[in-house]
Amino acid sequence: MKITVIIVRWLMGLVFLFASIAFFYMSFKHTPMPEMKGNAKLFMDGLTATGYFLTLLKVTELACGLAFVIGRFVPLATVVIFPVTLNILLYHAFLDPEGLPVAIPLMLGNLFLAFACRKHYQTLLAAKIA
Repeated sequence: MKITVIIVRWLMGLVFLFASIAFFYMSFKHTPMPEMKGNAKLFMDGLTATGYFLTLLKVTELACGLAFVIGRFVPLATVVIFPVTLNILLYHAFLDPEGLPVAIPLMLGNLFLAFACRKHYQTLLAAKIA
């Protein structure tokens, strides 16, 4: 189980690191983003129009990716990245089904890491405080 956790943690960390570094590289080099169509384009145009959201998203991915690769604060990174992973899955399920082969294992990996870290969440999920 310990080896599986390390492998899943590393794979998820590398995916998030690659995605965030590629975004910042394209932003700094003023490289155009890949062309999108339909509702996926409308969705991304909305996120881009906010002026802050994509940067916040990619900084979060970078921080959690580093945490996964380094192996520090993994329970926290698992919780913080879960809404991002869920949104990636839903985006690809409804707007761009071609990305599902990456989105589904990413979500399964996040759920697996959450299960592996479940003892760290016991006090967080307590119904009452002392």
